[in-house]
Amino acid sequence: MHIDHHDLYTEFPDMREAIAVLKDESGYFSNLFGRYNRLTGKVEDLEEHDMPVADFTLEDMKKARAKLKDEIYQLLLVFRCGQRHQA
Repeated sequence: MHIDHHDLYTEFPDMREAIAVLKDESGYFSNLFGRYNRLTGKVEDLEEHDMPVADFTLEDMKKARAKLKDEIYQLLLVFRCGQRHQA
């Protein structure tokens, strides 16, 4: 089974620098980043090993991951916008 990897550096390749800075400078962002990575690891592990789990459980995990990703993306956009205004 082909597994799509959803790490944030793959999801947002043009935001690599912003991710690195925010991970170092923002505890809140770092927490979201860690939660996203842990959840992504669990989802990918379930999919890769075709582990038995209720469909709704896997879908709920994917929805939670999407919500985290959306929040992370919003923080990245705000950070990037702030950088532009400083230049």
